[in-house]
Amino acid sequence: MRTIISVTAVLLVAIVAGCEDSSRNSYLEEELDALRLEKTQLTGQVDQAKAESEQLKEQVNTLTGLKDRPKAQDLYQLKQVKIGKYTNLYDKDKDGTREKLIVYLQPTDLDGDIIKTAGEVDIELWDLSKDSDQAKLSQWHVGADDLKNEWFASIMTINYRLIFDVGNIVKQYDRPLTVKVRFTDYLSGKVFEEQTTIKP
Repeated sequence: MRTIISVTAVLLVAIVAGCEDSSRNSYLEEELDALRLEKTQLTGQVDQAKAESEQLKEQVNTLTGLKDRPKAQDLYQLKQVKIGKYTNLYDKDKDGTREKLIVYLQPTDLDGDIIKTAGEVDIELWDLSKDSDQAKLSQWHVGADDLKNEWFASIMTINYRLIFDVGNIVKQYDRPLTVKVRFTDYLSGKVFEEQTTIKP
């Protein structure tokens, strides 16, 4: 009887040890698969970095080989930033309240062509009929990252289209308001200021 119990105990120990080995092997296989995947991803990143490096070298060689090096002012010159004629307050949800201010901006070069240029914009909305300490109704800043996403083309024109919520600012749109724009051009560092009057 003792011999049977001893043999049974030995078999149980062997089975448990086998299960532990199987579990350990499964874990090691998962770790190995994860390392292989990471290696593949890293190899892809290295290959991509090499390709980008080669492309940059070609660009440097091309620019170095140019007889006349282009200067920033040769690429384009921003002459003016116009406020589009459709700049106004709009009732976007058709509830009878003009809750959105839409400002259209057109950066133009020396030839009068509208160009998309990197920069940042400060917008101010004024009611000049009020006392000086209450005349500025609101102001907004649009950074370069946000501005580049606001380039808008229609059948009639192309421009930046900036939309601001003024539902809590303009309660009654019954007198002219003034929109002031300050555009900072990132390439030249120049600042362009413009303003327009919008009427009910």
